[in-house]
Amino acid sequence: MKKTKKSKQKSDKLASKDLMALGFPTGKPTGTALNIIHTYFTELPKLHQIELLQDVLAAPEQYQMHTTLAPLAQAILSRKESEPIALKTEKQKYAIYGAEGIEQGALDQMNIAMRLPVTQGGALMPDAHQGYGLPVGGVLATHNAVIPYGVGVDIGCRMSMSIFDIHTGFIDKNREKLIKMLTDSTRFGNTSFKRPMDHEIMSRPEFNEIPVVRELKERAYLQLGTSGGGNHFVEFGTVEIHDSANEFELPAGKYLAILSHSGSRRLGANIAGYYTKVAMDACPLPQEAKHLAWLDLDTEAGQEYWLAMNLAGDYASACHHQIHERLAAQLGEAPILRIENHHNFAWKEKNEFGKEVIVHRKGATPAGKDVLGIIPGTMATPGFIVRGKGETAAINSASHGAGRVMSRTQAIKTFSPQEMRKHLQKAGVDLVGAGLDEAPMAYKDIYKVMDYQRDLVEVIGTFQPKIVRMNEDKKYVEVD
Repeated sequence: MKKTKKSKQKSDKLASKDLMALGFPTGKPTGTALNIIHTYFTELPKLHQIELLQDVLAAPEQYQMHTTLAPLAQAILSRKESEPIALKTEKQKYAIYGAEGIEQGALDQMNIAMRLPVTQGGALMPDAHQGYGLPVGGVLATHNAVIPYGVGVDIGCRMSMSIFDIHTGFIDKNREKLIKMLTDSTRFGNTSFKRPMDHEIMSRPEFNEIPVVRELKERAYLQLGTSGGGNHFVEFGTVEIHDSANEFELPAGKYLAILSHSGSRRLGANIAGYYTKVAMDACPLPQEAKHLAWLDLDTEAGQEYWLAMNLAGDYASACHHQIHERLAAQLGEAPILRIENHHNFAWKEKNEFGKEVIVHRKGATPAGKDVLGIIPGTMATPGFIVRGKGETAAINSASHGAGRVMSRTQAIKTFSPQEMRKHLQKAGVDLVGAGLDEAPMAYKDIYKVMDYQRDLVEVIGTFQPKIVRMNEDKKYVEVD
C-alpha cells in the first residue's frame, strides 16, 4: 500500500510534459522553471505550481526583480529576444530526379532545407511539388534531429496491397457486387463505422503516457479502419507479376488485388501540429525556413515526438489492415500476399559513410537494396510494384506516386465532370466518390516519372485500377 502511495505522489510531481502542455518554451526556460519549483515551491499543490508558472510566462517583465522567480523571468525574456538560428550560407548539392518536371517552388523549398545546420544530405524525387516546409517528394537526412514538417502532417501515410488467387475476369463479371463491397466496407473523410473493429494498437502505452496523444485516443478509436480525404483511395484492380523468379514465389501472371492509400487520420495531423509548434519555439529559424524547425532527439520533446510518430505510423497500418480484412471477408478469400510501404516518416539509417542519420521521406518511398514498395499512378493509370536498388545519391528513396502537375483548385477550374467521366470510361474504371481535384489529368505522366527513376527501382509487377473508391464530393457527384 505504501508503494502505491509513493508511486502516486511521484506521478503528481511537476514534469516537463506539464510545461509543454502550457506552451512553455522548451530548453533553458523549462529547466529553470522545474529547478525553481522543486527547490522553493515543493509545498505548493501541483495546480498552484502550474498557476504560478503561468503567471510568470504571461508577464515575465513583472518578475525580473523577484527573489526566486527572477532567473525564470530572464530565461523566458531571453528566449523571446533570441536571434533566429542562422542557415548555412553555402549551397549544398543534392540529387534531383526529373528536374524538368519539378516546379520552382519545390526546388526553392529543397534549397532552403539543404542549408539547415543539421542537414547531412538530400534528394528530390520526380513526383516532387511544393508543400509546407520540406516539399512533397523531398528526402532529407539530418544529424540527430527530427523535423515534424519534414515528416509531414499525415504521419505514416502508406500504400497497402493484398493479392488474391482469383482470376482477373472476376472483376468484369462482378463490378456491381464489388462496388457495393467498397461502399459497405470503407469509410472516408469525416465518416466512420458505427461499431469500429477493435485492434491491439489502441492498447499501446503511448496513448496514456504522452499527453497530446492521450487526448486523441477516443477520436483515433472512432476512426479505426477508415481512410482520409484528398488523394486517399481503396480500389479493386488487376496485378500482373512480370517474372516468375520473384521473392513472392508467385507464378508470373495476373491476379485480383486490393490497393489502398491512406494515413494516420486526425491522430497524425494533431501530433504534427502540436510538435511543430514545440519545434518552432525551441528552434527559431528565419522566416523562409520556419516550418523546418527541428527537435533534438536527445531532448525529452524529441524523444516524445519520435514515440508519437511511430505510434501514428503503426495506427495507419492498423487502419489499412482492417480495410483489407473487411473486404477479404466480403470476397470470402484470404490474400496470398500482402505488400506495404509508407512515406511521411523519419527513419534511423546509416549513410554511405556508416554514420547514423535521420532520413525524412515526405512523400517518398523507401527504396533500399531489395526493399519492396508500391508506386501508384492515378485512378486511370497503372501503379507499380518495385524493388529498390539502394541508390545512395537518392538516399535509398523513390517517388511515392505520379505527383501533381496542378493544384486542386486549378484542377477544379480546368476540368469538367464530363471530361473526367470520359477519361475514366476510356480507362475502363468505375469511380465511387472523388472530385475534380483528383482528376487523373491533374497528375504527371506516371510513365515519365518511372523512367526518371529507373536507377532507383526495378519494376517487378504492375497494378491496373478497375474500381476506385474515394471520398465523396457532392460538388462533383451532383453535377451532370
